[in-house]
Amino acid sequence: MARESTPRAVAAPRRLVLADGTYDAIKAMILDHEISPGEHVGIDELARDLSVSQTPVREALARLEADGLVTKIPLRGYEATDLLSVQEVDELFQFRSLIEPWAASAASRRATRRDLEALQAEVERAEHIERSSTATTYPDFVEHDTVFHALVAHASGNTWIEESFIRTHCHMHLFRVYKASLSDEGATGEFVRNMFAEYYESGKRPLALAEHEEIVAAIVGGAGDSASELMLHHIESSRQRFIPAVEALNSRP
Repeated sequence: MARESTPRAVAAPRRLVLADGTYDAIKAMILDHEISPGEHVGIDELARDLSVSQTPVREALARLEADGLVTKIPLRGYEATDLLSVQEVDELFQFRSLIEPWAASAASRRATRRDLEALQAEVERAEHIERSSTATTYPDFVEHDTVFHALVAHASGNTWIEESFIRTHCHMHLFRVYKASLSDEGATGEFVRNMFAEYYESGKRPLALAEHEEIVAAIVGGAGDSASELMLHHIESSRQRFIPAVEALNSRP
């Protein structure tokens, strides 16, 4: 029995590393538009390009389908999802405006010391993001945004709220919008990039980070009403910037 258990203990981590690596690689290709929105995703081709078998590719695509980055088409396989429409983005922000202000208020009452320390540490970490240009700053702030809002949802003590927020993949979808603008050298692309720059590069301290700090201060101070209002303002501020960006991209011929 002992001799049989050793191979299994060694094989499992290798299998996970291969699966995660394949997932990360294909996800990066979609986010960077190496695989364009609406493009067919070939399992054989990906397996060949990534030097893996079809199995980890299929597993990765199943995970990416859950992320909203690919869609399985009957009898045709997978294709990369289109960018969110204006209506879908608006509905996403409507949903966030319902659950996240509540989560911020609940966090002010229910957050553990560990929750508060995690929120403060994340804001402090974001202070050190090097702000040289939107192209280098935005990917780092996408990660910060995702982590920050997930931490607030977790601090609410409500696992349904936390899981609901995570499943929106909100900031990942906004990142795809930004990446789409990089290939557009015209007025539309410049407009979209400016919308993101206003939010992530304004002044010495980006507006997004300043708003996060205010929300954390309210949560730590136990000010539930203030935390809720600040979070609602934060989400509405994002919506007012990003909806026009999506409208501009969707209006291209």
